[in-house]
Amino acid sequence: MSLPIATIDDVREAEAVIRRHLSPAPLIRSYALEKELQLPARRRVWIKDYGWTPSGSFKLMGGLNWMENNLERVGSRPVAAHSSGNFASGIAYAGMRYEKRVIIVMPETAPKVKFELTRSFNAEIRTYDISRDHETGERERLTREIAEVEGAIQAHPYNDPFVIAGNGVGGLEIAAELQRQSRWVSHFFCQVSGGGLMAGHALAIADAFSDARIIGVEPAGADDFCQSLAAGERVRLDRPQSICDGLLSYDVGEQNWPILKQYVTEAVSVPDPETQAAMRWIYEHHGLRSEPSGAIALAALLHGKSDIDGDGDIVVVLSGRNVDDTSFREWIV
Repeated sequence: MSLPIATIDDVREAEAVIRRHLSPAPLIRSYALEKELQLPARRRVWIKDYGWTPSGSFKLMGGLNWMENNLERVGSRPVAAHSSGNFASGIAYAGMRYEKRVIIVMPETAPKVKFELTRSFNAEIRTYDISRDHETGERERLTREIAEVEGAIQAHPYNDPFVIAGNGVGGLEIAAELQRQSRWVSHFFCQVSGGGLMAGHALAIADAFSDARIIGVEPAGADDFCQSLAAGERVRLDRPQSICDGLLSYDVGEQNWPILKQYVTEAVSVPDPETQAAMRWIYEHHGLRSEPSGAIALAALLHGKSDIDGDGDIVVVLSGRNVDDTSFREWIV
């Protein structure tokens, strides 16, 4: 049975759930970006910083809303999910808040900080070899096995209406703050992997700012959504590759695709060196450490991947900060 596609009403319902657990993530005006982009005084640039959250990324919003809406189904059973790392800590945080056992399937090469965060919220972790997963399907097999053998309920990191709606609460936060200041958005830059972050935000941004250009950003080596948008149908990549470990889904989710196709104006891809430059830029100008997946939307803006002519404000999503120190230092050199 297919699940219903998430709507803006679902996002609004999710907001009450998220507010019981989290305050809004900061929306930071970037004077440095306004100067860098040589914008006229009437225009502003804003960074939505999800690195501030307890899990260091946006993913716990979708996790919290999924958990709230599946409590009866879960009951005393464990929750199982696969994740590159950020949904792992997000659903683990939700499990801790709702006192549910969580079992995560993660790549053995995930950043240490993502393992540590996930365990800090009391989740159990099983690992797999991501380099051979396109051949073995081990990630899906392990997750399915946990469901079958241990009676777990599976939570998908992006292909689920409750996850999409929870993530979209961040978009409501952006809209509420900018409308409070009588501002409007002409351009919205956001990461796309499986599509859970962008789908939720696209619903909220399009509802509040109907003329906004919504721009999806992917790594050049993992640009399935760029190809999908061009083809008009979902395209799958067998071996997505990038330093952006959180943006390596094989394709966008079935639940995400109709929303992305309707609301996302364009999709652009960014090579890893430009993402590294964006990580260095935001660290030097704002003192913020970002993981590669978190900084890639900023990279698209800084490197002119999309035409930003217009009169409105620009919003760029910083989706997460979970990066190991050694890797971070190497990437920003």
